[in-house]
Formats: sequence, structure tokens, C-alpha cells
Amino acid sequence: MGISCPTFSKVNIGLKILGQREDGYHNIYTVFQELDFGDSITIKQADSGCTISSNVNWIPTDESNICYKAYTALKRKFPKLGGVSIHIKKWIPAGSGLGGGSANGAAVLKGLNKLYNLELSDDGLEKIGSEVGADVPFFIKGGTQLGEEIGDKLTPLPRSVAGVYLLVFPNLSISTAWAYSGIKNKLKSRIVLPNFVGFFSGDNSSLEIFENDFERIVIPAYPEIGAIKYKLLELGARFASLSGSGSTVFGIFDEDTSAKEAELFFHPAYQTTLANPT
Repeated sequence: MGISCPTFSKVNIGLKILGQREDGYHNIYTVFQELDFGDSITIKQADSGCTISSNVNWIPTDESNICYKAYTALKRKFPKLGGVSIHIKKWIPAGSGLGGGSANGAAVLKGLNKLYNLELSDDGLEKIGSEVGADVPFFIKGGTQLGEEIGDKLTPLPRSVAGVYLLVFPNLSISTAWAYSGIKNKLKSRIVLPNFVGFFSGDNSSLEIFENDFERIVIPAYPEIGAIKYKLLELGARFASLSGSGSTVFGIFDEDTSAKEAELFFHPAYQTTLANPT
């Protein structure tokens, strides 16, 4: 019998890039907000190994798939772990900056923990998740969290960034490696961090302090991204931004009605979806 593993997505509300580390990664400072839009994953026990299938042909189904890596990381800790067959129904577009792959990896870790009664705590799963991918630990608990270092030093925040989220998917994929290599030349030697945490304990009506550093290189290279962002604001979003290094642009609306009206403007020229914070 298979079990269904809930898998979500995230947007970055504010993203500061703090410089490259010795391991090649960059330290970041961001607020991760989980959304109730995601893929659908089913897992079943198997005699041995890990087999992956999907409704799309653009994701790998071999050991390079993040779900396979999640299984391997658990197998290292539990050598007697049985096999698994994983079916991934993808709804999140590739290269969209919504953490779809990481969310899938986290869903498989949580699903295997349940399927095989491994009794790992969330903290234990986060630790294993950090071996699988930088954003995987966030999706273990999800919600709204401050992300530091490579995004795996996490601090839960007391409430979500409320609103109706309209996600607009331009028909382009932005390489994270390209974005990081381009941002290197634009980093300031002394960075003053905005008080993201203070926003959650005080007045959280104005989102002005939240900026995504990647917009400085992505918008000039892909003007369409900038056009979508400014149109979202024009249509009444109280905040609009690129998520991660892109390519998704999202707007946060106070009301369902105005979000739906804005969606009508972008549709059918763009794939869009409405989502809520988890």
C-alpha cells in the first residue's frame, strides 16, 4: 500500500547574498515562506533499492534525482532500510525558484520515516536533509522561517506573511549558477542586514525592507521579469518580488478578489497559480 506525501513550495521574501564561502556556496539571509501549492508524491515499499517514475519527462529518474539522494541518505543511517518506489506528479515548473526539488526530497524523507517507522524527530530529519540539499531542511517543518548560512540555519518565525499569493511563471528558466556568478561582482564589502525578524514582532504592514538581491542582475538580463513585477504592483499587490534566483515572480494581495482579477490579466499569456501561506 502506498502513502501520499504532502509536498509544498516556497518563496523568498527578501534575499540578501552575503558572499562566497570556502566550500563554494554563498551565505544568505532570507525569509522562507512555505505555500500550499506543490507537487504530489506517492511512495510504496519495495524489496530493495529506489525506483522513481513521474508524469513528466524532464526530471531525472536515476540517482541524480533529489528523492533518490534522500533515500540514499536515510539508507546510510539505516543500512537495513527496505526499498521504495516513488511516483512524482510535478506541478511546479523547473527552474522556478520555488524549491520544488527540495520540497520533494523533504517529502520523501518524512514519508520514509513514516512508511518504515524510523521514529526520527523533525530535528533528526533536518540533519539528514542538510546532506541532501541546502533548502531541504526548511521543508521538514515548513511554515515561515528565517534562513541563514546556506539556508540551512533556520529560525522559525511567529507568523506567516499573510495574504493571497499570485505566482506568475514566465516561460524561461534561470540558472542558479549563472545568477550567483553574476551577483558576485555586485556584492558590497560591508553589508548592513535589514531587520527581517523585527518585522514579525512589530508592525508587519509594510514589506519595504524585503528586497531580493538577485533582481539586480536578473531584471536587466530578463526585462520581462521586471515588467511582471511592476504590473503586479500596479494591479494592487502590496508586495511583489522574484523568488530565489527566479524565474517565478509573485505578488502578495490583501484580498482574494484583487488577486483573482490580477490573475485574469496574466492568464493565458502566462501559467499562473494562486496560493496561500501554510
